[in-house]
Amino acid sequence: MTSAMTKHPEERELLQAAFRSFDEAAHTLQQSYSALTTRVEQMDLELAQSNEALRRQLCDNEAMRVHLDGILESLSMGVLVMDDCEMITRSNRAAEALLGVTDDELRNRRASEILAGAGLGVCDRPQRIGQAVVSISQVPLRNDSGEHSGHLILFQDITRIYQLEEQLQRKERLAAMGELIGRIAHEIRNPLGSVELFASMLQRDLGEQSSAKRYAQQISQAVQSMDRLLTNLLLYTRPVHLARGWHLAEALIDESIKLAAHAITKVPVEIRVDISQEIHSMWCHDGQLKQVLVNLVVNAVQAMPNGGVLAISLCQEPSRTLGIPAVRLTVRDSGIGIPPAHQSRIFDPFFSTKDEGTGLGLAIVYSIVDAHQGRIDVDSTVGQGTACSIILPHPAIGGDPHAVQTPTRNELKASQSYPSEHTMELVEEWSHE
Repeated sequence: MTSAMTKHPEERELLQAAFRSFDEAAHTLQQSYSALTTRVEQMDLELAQSNEALRRQLCDNEAMRVHLDGILESLSMGVLVMDDCEMITRSNRAAEALLGVTDDELRNRRASEILAGAGLGVCDRPQRIGQAVVSISQVPLRNDSGEHSGHLILFQDITRIYQLEEQLQRKERLAAMGELIGRIAHEIRNPLGSVELFASMLQRDLGEQSSAKRYAQQISQAVQSMDRLLTNLLLYTRPVHLARGWHLAEALIDESIKLAAHAITKVPVEIRVDISQEIHSMWCHDGQLKQVLVNLVVNAVQAMPNGGVLAISLCQEPSRTLGIPAVRLTVRDSGIGIPPAHQSRIFDPFFSTKDEGTGLGLAIVYSIVDAHQGRIDVDSTVGQGTACSIILPHPAIGGDPHAVQTPTRNELKASQSYPSEHTMELVEEWSHE
C-alpha cells in the first residue's frame, strides 16, 4: 500500500510535468502563430503595396505608350520602324498615307521590298510619291543602353519646299526672259507697223478683183496676228498695277464663263458652279481676274476634246496658307490631265504642248495672280483631269485685315468706290496652252 502511494505521486509529477510541457509548447505555438499571422499580414501589405506600385507603373507605361503613339501618329513625317532583320514592326499614319498601304500590310515585311515596289529608295535626292515630293532617310534605332535595336526609315514631305524652290527658280527665269522679251517685242513692233501700213495702202490701191489684193489682205492678217502676240508679250513683261476692290463673286464667275463661251460651245461641257454661301464677294481687280478665269476655263475645255465636266468652286481657305484670311477659287476639269514632267513648266512663257499654242496664257495668269499677292496650285492626274486653284487674300472690308469677313451685297454696292475696269482686253489666242 505504501509502495503504491509512493508510486502515485511520481506519476502525478510526471503527468504535471507533461502538462507543463504541453502548456509551454502550446504557448510557443501560439506565439509562433501570432508571429506568423503578423508576418503574413505584413507580407499582404507589402504585396498590396507592390501590386499598387506595379499597377501605377503599368498605368504610367500605358499612358506613356499612348502618348508616344499619339506623338508618332501626329508626326507629318512618315516613320517605318524596323528590327535587326530589317522587318517592319511599326508604322505611322503619315507613312501609310504616303505609301498607300495599311499598317497590317506593312508589318513583317522587308522595308526594301516596300520601297522598291513603290519605285523609291533611301537617298538624299527628292523623290515623288504621287503628287507628293519626299526625302527618304534611314537612321539607327538604339535602346536605353545605347545598344543597336533596329532602324528607322523617315519620309519627310518636302512638297511645299520643293514648290517654293520651283517658284523661286521660275521667277528668276521669268525675270530674265521678261527683260529679253520686252526688248525684242519693242524692236519687232516698230517695223511691223510699217508693214501693216504698206499692206493697208496696197489693199486700198489695188482693184477688187486683183489677186494681189488678196495677198495684201493675208499680209495684213498675219501682221495683226503677230501684233496680238507682241501685245501679249508686252502685257506679260510689264509690271502689273492693280486697283483692287470688292466685286460680287457670282457675277465675276458668270461673266468669265460668258467670255469663254466661244470655246465652251464647241464641245459638250457640263458646267457646275459651287460658291460658298459665306463668300459674297472677292477682293481683286475684276478685269484681270476675269482674264485669269477665262484662260483657265478655256484651257479646261480644250483639255476635254470629247466633252466632260467643268467645275468652278469658291470657298474659304485656311489662314495658314497665305498667313492672312484667303479664299480658294478652283477650276477643275475631267480631261486628259498634265503629265508630271510638264507640271513644273506650265507657267513658263512659250511652253506649250499644242501645235497652235503661244505658251503665254498661263504665264500671264501666273503674273496676275502673283500681282494679287496670291498663289496658284495645280493638281493633275493623267487621264483623270486637272484642278487649278487660285488662292487670293480676302481682307475684311474697312477693318482688321486678319479678320475673316465678307461684305454683304448691299454693303458691296455702298462700298464700290474703288476704280475698276468693266471692260477687259482679251488679247489671247485661245488655243494658247
